[in-house]
Amino acid sequence: MYFKGYLKCLRKMIKGVVKKIESKDYYVLISSEEVIRCSLPGKIKNKYKKEKGKQYRIDIVAVGDFVYFNLNDDGTGVIVKIEERKNQLSRKALRIKGGSFRGARLEQVIAANIDNIFIVSSISSPQFNNRVVDRILVAAESSKIKCNIIINKIDLDVENFSEYWTELYAGIGYNVFCTSVPENKGFNKLIDYLKNNVNLFWGASGVGKSSILNLLFPHLSLKTAEVSKYSSKGQHTTVTSLLEMIDKKTFVIDTPGIREIDPFGIQGIDLAHYFVEFIPYLESCRFNTCTHFHEPGCAVIKAVEENKISMERFESYVNLLNTIEDGMNF
Repeated sequence: MYFKGYLKCLRKMIKGVVKKIESKDYYVLISSEEVIRCSLPGKIKNKYKKEKGKQYRIDIVAVGDFVYFNLNDDGTGVIVKIEERKNQLSRKALRIKGGSFRGARLEQVIAANIDNIFIVSSISSPQFNNRVVDRILVAAESSKIKCNIIINKIDLDVENFSEYWTELYAGIGYNVFCTSVPENKGFNKLIDYLKNNVNLFWGASGVGKSSILNLLFPHLSLKTAEVSKYSSKGQHTTVTSLLEMIDKKTFVIDTPGIREIDPFGIQGIDLAHYFVEFIPYLESCRFNTCTHFHEPGCAVIKAVEENKISMERFESYVNLLNTIEDGMNF
């Protein structure tokens, strides 16, 4: 009798991918036109807490997770199983305004099961910020996600700064796309990289993530907003990560704009491995505990002095190393 009941339960289960999360509601995509609003039962939450412990808040379900659910009579669903993630993109959760965290900062999972990340930064309005780009690169490299960079709003690039940054990041080995939405430039090659992948777009507020996705896929009709003339900063229009199906094998994830990012779960001793151009020099340092910051005989510092590693990237590394060691830099 129990076995028959178990088989009946299995036949009821439906598989889908989490499209978005709002409070305690999980919207699960099961086809290009069908989304089921699901809940997460307490028994899964409790089981998860026992297995994972309570040191960090790791999101039990994230956008991009593959889940199984049972369908209720009213058309809603109850999640009964979550597939193991192949990866997840995380950052340290923001401090609450006027408050503080005791001990380690908590984890915020942006999305899971990602093939490509497209780090979007505008060349102007808001101004290109290589520190933000480098921090996102570290977060993605640590999760073994293929990294690409989009330098948007090149129609505003009157001094051709985009050429310098393109050469720097392409020289490291990243794909760099220079784009302009008003002039419809730079998108032909970009769209080829999206096919048959789960693609996440991430960057600061106002750089044009949603505008790019709307141009590539007009049916998405994602919300966009102008950059504030007062602060020259972007305004949040995407409030939570949102997964959209383009075809059966192609997905895009639009994410909330960020104004700060600290990659989660990275130790100072490992940081240099996520600056990919540092890797050829790491084994040549005099000390195997070298932090590549101030030690004598450091092969990384020598490479910087010989212009084999850019000073901009080295400064990003040092800034992030200090962040990790202090544990409180925003």
